Amino acid sequence: MKCDAIMTRESRFDWAGLGWLFLFFWYFSGVTQLLIQVTGTSGFTGFRQAFLLSGLWLIPVLLFPRRTRGIAAGLGAMLWLASLPAFGYFLVYGQEFSQSVIFILFESNVAEGAEYLSQYFAWWMVPAFLAYALGAAFLWARVRPVYLPRGRAVAVSIALAAALVGYPLVKQGLGNETFEAARDSFEKRMEPAVPWQLLVGYRQYSQQLANMHELLEGNAQIAPLGNFKDENAGLPATLVLVIGESTNRQRMSLYGYPRKTTPNLDRIRDQLQVFDNVITPRPYTIEALQQVLTFADEQNPDRYLTKPSLLNMMRQAGYKTYWITNQQTLTKRNTMLTTFSKQADEQFYLNNNRNQNARQYDGDVLAPFEKVLADSAPRKFIVVHLLGTHMSYQYRYPPEFEHFTDRQGAPANVTDDQLPTYNSYDNAVLYNDHVVSSLIERFSGSRANGFLMYLSDHGEAVFDPQQPEVLGRNEAAPTAPMYTIPFILWSSEQWKASHPQPLATSLGRPYSSSSFIHTWADLSGLSFEGFDATRSIVNAEFKARPLLIGNPHQPKAMIDFSLIKPKSAEGDMEVVSGDHESIGRKAPPG
Repeated sequence: MKCDAIMTRESRFDWAGLGWLFLFFWYFSGVTQLLIQVTGTSGFTGFRQAFLLSGLWLIPVLLFPRRTRGIAAGLGAMLWLASLPAFGYFLVYGQEFSQSVIFILFESNVAEGAEYLSQYFAWWMVPAFLAYALGAAFLWARVRPVYLPRGRAVAVSIALAAALVGYPLVKQGLGNETFEAARDSFEKRMEPAVPWQLLVGYRQYSQQLANMHELLEGNAQIAPLGNFKDENAGLPATLVLVIGESTNRQRMSLYGYPRKTTPNLDRIRDQLQVFDNVITPRPYTIEALQQVLTFADEQNPDRYLTKPSLLNMMRQAGYKTYWITNQQTLTKRNTMLTTFSKQADEQFYLNNNRNQNARQYDGDVLAPFEKVLADSAPRKFIVVHLLGTHMSYQYRYPPEFEHFTDRQGAPANVTDDQLPTYNSYDNAVLYNDHVVSSLIERFSGSRANGFLMYLSDHGEAVFDPQQPEVLGRNEAAPTAPMYTIPFILWSSEQWKASHPQPLATSLGRPYSSSSFIHTWADLSGLSFEGFDATRSIVNAEFKARPLLIGNPHQPKAMIDFSLIKPKSAEGDMEVVSGDHESIGRKAPPG
């Protein structure tokens, strides 16, 4: 009898009621995450975390079932309000809300905010918000108490808290060496869900903002370059630096790759100076650009803290400076990039996704680029920072650029499992070609006097023949594709007429972008104390140096790139014409 009574009581458990409760609490995080999934904006992780964390709100209604509707109404109102920024931001921008958005909101004034709203507001947003509110009301109307014996309710609540909060906290605490790293990892799990998006985002924003201000204050104390001279002083000029991302030149047809991944640049090759022996010193964005955009190098890695940056130098020369970026804005990794951007007079932040692996197209840079070109400032220096071919590659290009879909042109080493990733990287290079060539086209059409330089921060290994199993970048196990980068110069007819500079003998010079600031100064006609003509790839006094790669803070771990550089050898290499670094079937010894 006792057993039958227990079975009868359990059979009466209101599973449907529990389902409506969970669906109600999930709604406030889930709708936006579902839209992100349906539109293919980002991966599945955010959706999964929002789904799991919605279970936390079951605890109070299980512990106090008689107050279920009141608790649900109070929590629902709070969650609905907290979810509006993420829901509205996705409707307007098609991006996921993040700490970067908070940064943009606080950086914008009221007039800019009104401009954004007027530009992106559409009539259908009003019924969309209304439908969102009505959906919450519909679910709340179906909320009802779910009764459990008091002991079981407490046990279930403890289990939920332990599984959703306790276990991740312990796991992150044991898996990270510092409290800060554990906290950051735990917050990353919480961030996709409401209201943690706002709370975590604001805390991270505050922390990174403080770090950025510290760097900016240090930069403001740096003395300007001494004995500064500009041979173009007072003359109108527009100089453009386009920084790519994760693009290996060995996968560009401009450099001899058999697939036509750069048809637009191929078409205007006679207008370009294509340098084919340039590498990056490090295979990571921040670490590479700390050298590319400053006087830091492999021997003086911290000089970016004590010497002016490229932005400082161009402002000293009297240029109005602009930074247009499609990279994430203010994250723990990208704070240094944002610091560089804040050294410019004007900034355009286009990518505020929470996750780097989100659908974000570099074509977004074209409109602000045109706007800056039309600026009345006589002397302009423009930095355009692309997301380029950053992993995950399928998010880097729109559907119409999915050109490579089969094995045609792919190396024999690429397996069936690897082929989709290999093809998506080539499609990303194809779209990158469209963006870079479009920037050149718009620059040329503006009739501005100046030049445009394009280089990538680093390369990327994507199942290349030398190491067919390697994907991504790893400084501890370097391969040539991680370091070989495109380095391309386009100059306007006016600039070439007033700055005749034969570069044919410079194009094959071995060069590291760690010395880039000297090349840029040379091209711009700038000289100063500390300028080293032997570090300028376009200077007659250029001196070839060992191309060192690796962490400069660990000098013994650094190596010469020649040790991993592919070599042409009959029977050992599949040679692709037009590039000093041929694509190899296997890694060279050493």
